[in-house]
Amino acid sequence: MTTPGTPGSPRTPGSPRPRGALVREIIEANRYLVLSTANAAGRPWASPVYFAHIGFTEFFWVSSPEVTHSRNIAGRPEVGLAVFDSHAPIGTGQGVYMPAVAEELAGAGAARGIEAFSARSLLHGGRAWTADDVRPGGEMRLYRAVAESHGVLAKDGRPDHRVTVSLADGHPDR
Repeated sequence: MTTPGTPGSPRTPGSPRPRGALVREIIEANRYLVLSTANAAGRPWASPVYFAHIGFTEFFWVSSPEVTHSRNIAGRPEVGLAVFDSHAPIGTGQGVYMPAVAEELAGAGAARGIEAFSARSLLHGGRAWTADDVRPGGEMRLYRAVAESHGVLAKDGRPDHRVTVSLADGHPDR
């Protein structure tokens, strides 16, 4: 991540941070997302999960297929994701909000996800993960949620006013 005002920075001092850059910074800086699911009757359930991502749109985590959020995904794959810094001072926090569709990954479909998850786990001091760790019949499974869109708070003076964000906004390579 670059510092504002340095070469390659997405903004200069005093200019507003491009929202796409803000989304990428928040996702990259945090280790947990809140996964919101609902059962077949619509009863909500929220779970913090350690995550990895590919391209800021595919999110991966490892869970038991027996826990509530995994059972909910099996019956109702539409989920909500939120990534935020829970240590931000009151009134200064910002988060990324994403409607998504989730699924359990198995077999060949799990290879790139478990590779991304393992790499991030090692980066944060965790262990390496392999496809054998999340195979059917084992205690854990690999899950993926694909974000349909990204949103942040507009910070325009209106309380809790969310706006949809393009990830390309403020991207130095675009």
